[in-house]
Amino acid sequence: MRRALAGLPANTDPNLLVGFNLADDAGVYRLNEREALVQTVDFFTPIVDDPYTFGAIAAANSLSDVYAMGGQPLTALNIAGFPAHDLDSAVLNQILRGGQAKVAEAGCTLVGGHTVQDPELKYGLAVTGLVHPDRIYTNAGAQPGDRLILSKKLGTGLVANAFKAGHLATADLAEAMESMLALNKAGPEILPDFAVHAVTDITGFGLLGHAAEMAAGSQVGMTFYAAQVPALAHSLALAAKGLKGGSLDNQRFLAAKVAVAEGVNPARANLLFDAQTSGGLLIAVAAAEAEALCHALRQNGVEAAALVGAVTRENPGRIFVEP
Repeated sequence: MRRALAGLPANTDPNLLVGFNLADDAGVYRLNEREALVQTVDFFTPIVDDPYTFGAIAAANSLSDVYAMGGQPLTALNIAGFPAHDLDSAVLNQILRGGQAKVAEAGCTLVGGHTVQDPELKYGLAVTGLVHPDRIYTNAGAQPGDRLILSKKLGTGLVANAFKAGHLATADLAEAMESMLALNKAGPEILPDFAVHAVTDITGFGLLGHAAEMAAGSQVGMTFYAAQVPALAHSLALAAKGLKGGSLDNQRFLAAKVAVAEGVNPARANLLFDAQTSGGLLIAVAAAEAEALCHALRQNGVEAAALVGAVTRENPGRIFVEP
């Protein structure tokens, strides 16, 4: 993607507060002194078999980018690629119903969308939200001494792929589906009460991929404690067998940026590269408020919230994984 964007003219509009020049979750455009638009788009192929659940997960994933910026979703547009000659339109109807239900849960309004014929089924949303220009969370503000909090368990990629391959039963997906369906509302609802300096949501690049973007943007180093990272049921056993697909790509791409200490459980190390769908928020918060924020998240339904690492002044752009 960096090569695809290389050479594109820089935007000089002073109201563009966050643009594609930064590796952030969404773009932000200032309307006035009190309001800014948060805009994002995301869609992907099915991660579960049930159309309704797929639609809801894809919508939650799309909405997450607005939450990660500290915004409140306002409107959404459906985006779908549908193989009309291979699937009944009732399948698309259920996908759209699932997406609409999740949009409504977010207090957001679905205003329309666009569908094209595509040999591969895809669905997601373009979402517009609102945020105060002075209260935007980016992935470039982490400060040395901050603690790192993760709001959801890892392992959705490992579990979903194992299910598709027939290695897990439908019942084994329950915890992963519950996690993927959960909205990251903590962004605008809980974090403003704490000294939060940077936020990103964890999706396809895995925990360490998105952390690496935060470390580079903030010009800091990071240390993660592998044993403290929460894991979905079955994910560690699957990670022990090695990574595939996008997760393996993540591991290879980050090889020069990530150092894993001796003594780290190999399965736990692999888990940190797992490509997530509708993952949690990675939050950099002042050390003095980290425990209180973790407690507040758990008290407000984010039960998996855990302290998983720290921000360092040394080795900017580098990540160290310790036991």
